Amino acid sequence: MRLLFVSAALLAFSSCQPKKAVQLTAPAPLQPAVTTERVKHDSDDPAIWIDPADSTHVIIVGTDKGGETGDGGLYAFDLTGKIIDSVRPLKRPNNVDIAYGLLLNGKPVDIAVCTERHARAIRVFSLPTLEPIDQGGIPVFETEPDSLRDPMGIALYTDAATQKIYAIVGRKTGPMDGTYLWQYLLEDDGTGVVRAQLKRKFGFYSGKKEIESIAVDNELGYVYHSDEQHGIHKSYAHPDSTSRELALFGTTGFQEDIEGISIYKLDNQRGYLLVSDQQAGTFRVFPREGTASNPHDHPELAALVLAVVESDGSDVTSRALPGFSKGLFVAMTDDGTFQYYDWRTLAGNQLQLKK
Repeated sequence: MRLLFVSAALLAFSSCQPKKAVQLTAPAPLQPAVTTERVKHDSDDPAIWIDPADSTHVIIVGTDKGGETGDGGLYAFDLTGKIIDSVRPLKRPNNVDIAYGLLLNGKPVDIAVCTERHARAIRVFSLPTLEPIDQGGIPVFETEPDSLRDPMGIALYTDAATQKIYAIVGRKTGPMDGTYLWQYLLEDDGTGVVRAQLKRKFGFYSGKKEIESIAVDNELGYVYHSDEQHGIHKSYAHPDSTSRELALFGTTGFQEDIEGISIYKLDNQRGYLLVSDQQAGTFRVFPREGTASNPHDHPELAALVLAVVESDGSDVTSRALPGFSKGLFVAMTDDGTFQYYDWRTLAGNQLQLKK
């Protein structure tokens, strides 16, 4: 009994002492394998092109939004981060995406398509040459008031059944009635020049800030777009499908803006959605395939803290590339560069590698 009394007394004495604050150490940011050379002004969004005939030939295409004079551009980098080509000037290019095999003059041409905000147009360039094939630009949102015509986000969808390629375009601001995104069919005008035909208006918007990042899952047929301070919207990508929303996820956990979306594919069904938590320097990871009970349920799986600052755009591939045997992740950071990450570094012991 005496021992019990002494222990109780000591416990009571200890509980009265001031407690030391627990120091929580934030995880050290993961470091890139490569940082590119700087663009002239302000890097914004990357896309990865892999030569269909030679997977060792890889180009990272990235936008430079430009300064106050509108001196933006589209850059091509190699896997060492060296600038190997550029197109200038462009009037505030924001996002860029890549598609393979657009038929022009009966021949397949790989393309990079970017928005040109201050021209209220999209631009189309051949790959790997970055030659313009659009007669100087394709106007978008033409029937809207000028205040709703400034394009920002873009993603390309390839219909597996027909191989037709569509551009899904977002804008700086737009209506909240489910028509924020416009979808255009890209095709040959008969002379080897790309033209666009409007096929659908869809995409919900909260009205809180803006929607920039858009990503398409060609194999599963979905399109995602980041409503920056609201969540990630999911819809069908095919223009003839219903425009109803399939899911809204990522509505909690983000510090402020929800930005760049990219898709790491383990196979044709499984993988990861990586979404930029811009002000936190973090990419939040969600299951591409949803859950076993619901393909449209996307709970957060992981949060990857990277060395990026204020990252808008990203792209990822699970293809084996020189120096990146399990895939490459590319993210913009705010010092005018893009960072390349080895997927093995990002995966660590919590995410899978493509077999």
